Amino acid sequence: MIPHRSRHLGRKLSLSPRILSCRFSTTTRRSGYDDTITNLKIGKHTRVIFQGFTGRQATANAKESIEWGTNIVGGVKPNGSGEHLGLPVLPSVRAAMEQLKPDATGIYVAAHQAAAAIEEAIEAEVPLIVAVAEHIPVHDIMRIHSILATQSKSRLVGANAPGIISAIGHCRIGFQPLPTFSPGHIGIVAKSGTLSYETVGSLTRAGLGQSLCVGMGGDVIAGTDFVDALKVFETDEDTEAIILVGEVGGTAEEEAADWIRDYKKRVTDPKPIAAVIGGFNAVPGKVMGHAGAWTGLGEGTAESKYKALESAGVTMVDHPAKFGGVMKEILAKSGRNVRKIKQSTAQTKQQSRSYHTYRRPVVPSAFSPHVLDRHQHRSLHLSPSQSTTLLQSYEISVSSSTTSSPNTPNTSSTHFLGITIARSARKPCIIAAPPSHPNHLPTRVHRFPFDYLSGPSHEAITSALAHAQLDAAPAKAKAEAAALIRKLWTLFREKEGIQTSVSLTVKEEEGEGEDGIDVYEPYLFFDDAAFKSNGRHAELHALRDPSTIPEVELEAERNGIVFVRLDAPVQGSNAAESHVDSQDASAPPKEKGPRNFIGTLVNGAGLAMNTIDVLHFRLSQHSDSPTYPSNFLDTGGKATASTIATSFQLILCDPRVAVIFVNIFGGLTLCDMIAEGIIMAFKEVGVEVPVVVRLRGTNEEVGRSVLARAGLPIRAFEDFEDAVREVGRLAGRAARGEGVEE
Repeated sequence: MIPHRSRHLGRKLSLSPRILSCRFSTTTRRSGYDDTITNLKIGKHTRVIFQGFTGRQATANAKESIEWGTNIVGGVKPNGSGEHLGLPVLPSVRAAMEQLKPDATGIYVAAHQAAAAIEEAIEAEVPLIVAVAEHIPVHDIMRIHSILATQSKSRLVGANAPGIISAIGHCRIGFQPLPTFSPGHIGIVAKSGTLSYETVGSLTRAGLGQSLCVGMGGDVIAGTDFVDALKVFETDEDTEAIILVGEVGGTAEEEAADWIRDYKKRVTDPKPIAAVIGGFNAVPGKVMGHAGAWTGLGEGTAESKYKALESAGVTMVDHPAKFGGVMKEILAKSGRNVRKIKQSTAQTKQQSRSYHTYRRPVVPSAFSPHVLDRHQHRSLHLSPSQSTTLLQSYEISVSSSTTSSPNTPNTSSTHFLGITIARSARKPCIIAAPPSHPNHLPTRVHRFPFDYLSGPSHEAITSALAHAQLDAAPAKAKAEAAALIRKLWTLFREKEGIQTSVSLTVKEEEGEGEDGIDVYEPYLFFDDAAFKSNGRHAELHALRDPSTIPEVELEAERNGIVFVRLDAPVQGSNAAESHVDSQDASAPPKEKGPRNFIGTLVNGAGLAMNTIDVLHFRLSQHSDSPTYPSNFLDTGGKATASTIATSFQLILCDPRVAVIFVNIFGGLTLCDMIAEGIIMAFKEVGVEVPVVVRLRGTNEEVGRSVLARAGLPIRAFEDFEDAVREVGRLAGRAARGEGVEE
């Protein structure tokens, strides 16, 4: 039976009594969740049901998938029955499991309903559960993984993922753009949906199809990660080579590198592996679109992920459009057979240029992403005074002393303790670091995971105190530190935190009652999805101070757009490097140096990160006319023409912008609708800088035709490399003061 110790948990997270009381398959011969990895091997044999089957999006998706060949056998509508699309509709997943014998379920319900739907599927022991919804509260996901850890029947893919698709088996459980895929022998696992579509498109154009594509998703915690997928690809007879698509956030890529290193040692003929990493230029203290795209304390950066994979023998590229050519080269060298399935001429359209890998990028100091979690800015990051007040309600007193004060006691023993999330363990954890120099970031950070439903164990607390070098502290100080951990956990759980942490020192004054600990520098931030999707903790989220957020980011948020201004180094009038100062959120951007920045408009967080990486690495190195991207902008996966017009307006608020680069890979997003939005922007916003547009994906030819007929100064491209060269040429002219030609 699943343990349940807190009366708050059921109340705060509406934990189902049915879920709490049910028993899962812990007594079978299987040992646990890892034994469900083989459930990822979907194909023609896979019987699929949909939860939320009769909804509009599920219906459209099911029609496409059935036409493509997916064996959808029915679906679930709570308390409903009958038929839909000529298939049976049942009132519960358990009933569907008994009557339809599905191998997998796709969950097509809104975020506030998704956790309950996943729980229902686990209870019914559906072998594969695919959750595509974004903005499921992270505490709901941790609770679900606490349940999954007690059983060995069900495997979760997602959430916030495009799903999983077998191109060979014509089985899609998700919303991947079907025209992009072709049957073949390359296995793909990706955090980013749009980057995975780019990868697939490049392979298909090169005549290399795909075997199995697993969407890991961009959330803080993934039900299936890189290592899980690699284990499937290793033994999958249809997979001859592997591609990993990673990004900043967490440690999954480094763990994949460790697995690959071991794999190459124990296998005589290892499958070739290539990878791309996004987020080299992610802004410290910002969430880059995906909920999990931020660098936590002690986690790797995009650069460290790149180096780890490269050192493990993985072939690295800087943009997924290169994968087609690269995979041909490394497969040819490996001698593996990739022509088992012949494709038509239309499927094997060759890329117009050869592709090569690139040297490892050097990230300039201005973009150094090594940042402490306490600088993280999510939608709710409490100020020090707000944090102090909230901590007091949990009987945690915060000292008025700080590490910068010369009167701070024992500043040489600055310890760090808190509660956060162990992403790979899929659990909450105690985070601890031994003493560090005052005003320096903690080093030797370590995580001590524990079960979400049980709370911090005595062993985890003891280990954390030992790592923080508090085990030898006076008895009272040690006891207070242990109590502090438990109180931080209570706050973390009840308010659905992402991190609740403090710094502390050990008092050494003489006298009864004087020893103990001083707590200071509180850092608290919380999951915005808990409020936005489920309406929980409204009083806490009402503390958000919009005046601390740049107006352009607030306007973007109001329109469902993620916008982050990039403060890249620019050349001043004396040719000395300077930086754009954006500390005052209410002030307009200051212009220093030439107007030579590149505004970016991209659909999808992963593709947006990768786009600014490529622009920076390629164009900032031009000694005569270096140029830089001005912003990160993710329109989201469901961009409309109106969204595109608004995006242009946001970009053009920045006086540094000399050219706009629209880089779209249409999955759910239609390229013709993007084209209409660009034309709308010219009419309504007034665009006076050159615009370069690269359209790929759904309705790409129609989109380019729409732009061509508009008669506007828009340079449209099919190929990413050609588009980047044109962007660089135009921005370079602006940097040299030559203006727009023609």
